[in-house]
Amino acid sequence: MGRFIQPKAVKGSQKWIQTIINEKPKILNKRLRTKLGMPEDEKIEWFSPIEEDEYAEYRDEEALALLGLDIETIVYQPFWVEMGPQWDGIGRAGEKVFLVEAKSHIPELISSMKAINPNSIKMIRDSLEKTKKQLGSKTDFDWTKAFYQYANRLAHVNFLRSFYIPAYLVCVYFVNDSEMKGPTSVDEWKGAIRLLHKCLGLRERFLKKWLIDIFIDINRLK
Repeated sequence: MGRFIQPKAVKGSQKWIQTIINEKPKILNKRLRTKLGMPEDEKIEWFSPIEEDEYAEYRDEEALALLGLDIETIVYQPFWVEMGPQWDGIGRAGEKVFLVEAKSHIPELISSMKAINPNSIKMIRDSLEKTKKQLGSKTDFDWTKAFYQYANRLAHVNFLRSFYIPAYLVCVYFVNDSEMKGPTSVDEWKGAIRLLHKCLGLRERFLKKWLIDIFIDINRLK
C-alpha cells in the first residue's frame, strides 16, 4: 500500500507543511503562481497532507492515482523499486502536478540509500545514472550517498516528465524554525542548496523549468 496515515505533527517540517496546506494554502499558492507565472485565478488543489484524510502521505501508484494520472501507462518497474519516495505534499493545478519535499533544518537534506537487495540496488543506481545524464551532471559524486533523498526525488519527477506530464518538484524550505535549530535566513538555506547542487553536479538550466524552491518564514504560519 502507498497510503500512510500521519499524526497531526507537533514540530518540524511535517508540522509546517501540514499547517500551510490545511490552514494557510494561499501563502504557498501565491508563491507557486509567481514562480510559474500562473494567472491569479488558476486553481491549485492540494490532495495531501489533508486533515480530513488523516494527514496521509502517499507514494508509488497511490500517489499517481491521487493525482488522477494513468497508472496503467506509467509503470515504475524497471525504473524504481517498490516503496519509492513518500511525498510530503501532493497537489495539482490543471495539468500541472506538484510533488512536495519540505525541510525545516539543514540536516534533513542528508540521507543515504538504505536498499540492501542487490537487484534493488542495481535498479536504483541505473535509474540515478540515467537521471544524471539527462540532467547533464558529469560529477563522479555518488548519488546514493549524502543527498540520496534529494536525488531520488529529482529522478522521479524527471521520470514523470518523460511521459510528457508537467510535473514539478516543489521544495519548501521553512525559515526560523528555532525548535529544530533551522536556518534563520533564506541566504542560509540557499548556501546549503548550492553546496548540494554542486555535489550532485546539477546545472540550473536543466532544473529551472521544473524545480521550484520556496522559502516560508514560519512566523507567518503561527
